[in-house]
Amino acid sequence: MLLIRCPYCKAERPELEFAYAGEAHIVRPEDPSKLSDDEWRDHLFIRTNTRGLHYERWRHINGCGRFFNAVRDTVSDKFVMTYEAGLPRPGEAELKEAQS
Repeated sequence: MLLIRCPYCKAERPELEFAYAGEAHIVRPEDPSKLSDDEWRDHLFIRTNTRGLHYERWRHINGCGRFFNAVRDTVSDKFVMTYEAGLPRPGEAELKEAQS
């Protein structure tokens, strides 16, 4: 079982307490009404599917109930780091520090 650290509760908890909420840092179009059907479809459904580090949103449903972001390695399924929602994507230095 995976252990996920909630950045708000400051504790590692079992994966079963959390819900995956999609890819993190997706920017909503300023004026969705100007998008074509294909562009709107791509915004809603097309996501990166990278091998390696992936930025994700999670929700601690059986804890504080808050959304947060996580960096997870899709090869090893290891959570590299978690951070509060609304914060920018971590830089390379932060990721290296979290991995060591």
